[in-house]
Amino acid sequence: MRTKKARQRYWRANLRLVALCLTIWFTVSFGFGILLAEPLDRIQLFGFNLGFWFAQQGSIVCFVVLIFYYAWRMNQIDREHGVDEE
Repeated sequence: MRTKKARQRYWRANLRLVALCLTIWFTVSFGFGILLAEPLDRIQLFGFNLGFWFAQQGSIVCFVVLIFYYAWRMNQIDREHGVDEE
């Protein structure tokens, strides 16, 4: 990270990734678990209504998957910008 522009590009890439992850998590937890729960309840998943599943399990599973995706993608961004730990 030599120049101010390089630091800004790195920070912008980081913020885009965080915004993407938060948007996905919000959509799954709030959108599917609360706002769309009634229409989704017409669909069964492992014997449970899909709206209930998203509210109880889906948002947690989505969050864990997003943690791993963030770590993987952030390592790529670090390498692209020359700030990786390896």
